[in-house]
Amino acid sequence: MVGGELTVNMLDLRKDTSTGTYAAPVQMKANNGVFTIDDFGRQLIAPRDLLNRWIVPLDRRIDHLSLDYGIKFETPFEMLVVFSTNLDPKDLVDECFLRRIPNKIYVESLDAGNFDEILRRVAASRNLIFEQAIARRLRELCVAKCGELRACVPRDICDILCAIMTYERKDTRVSREDLDRAIMIYFPDPNRKVRLD
Repeated sequence: MVGGELTVNMLDLRKDTSTGTYAAPVQMKANNGVFTIDDFGRQLIAPRDLLNRWIVPLDRRIDHLSLDYGIKFETPFEMLVVFSTNLDPKDLVDECFLRRIPNKIYVESLDAGNFDEILRRVAASRNLIFEQAIARRLRELCVAKCGELRACVPRDICDILCAIMTYERKDTRVSREDLDRAIMIYFPDPNRKVRLD
């Protein structure tokens, strides 16, 4: 899995001059598995450059790599490549590239039941105790701030709550005040003035 740190040189062999050995590119390490590019379109490499580099591998399942003295060789490109983005694919690449990514799945916002289930699982994994009224308040605040229920919010809010509770050595039972603080941190209000003492 790679994210915003992906650069064009990560897609080719890299030679360690002190040992004379090569490090495999990220796609070679993912062979026979799943290679996820998270936040596609926000990397240091432009989406068009990445897909130009991979136009043959995505189509023919073979990649071509070069040694530093010019010898080229083929390697398998046998993996499931997942491009994850919240940007419109048509803004990232043209139709030619979109054809080489045949399966496109739109992940919609959640309904209340699924949101609550994600919150329940995340809270349990972090030993946080949410009463039903507090969980309902998180759902309402999420809709008020985002306009929809997003799957990432329960994890992010629970992480903020854990940090608050660890720092302040508090019980893991989530209070309304704790939740409101976490929401204020997660969804900052640009008009709210913060005092630093």
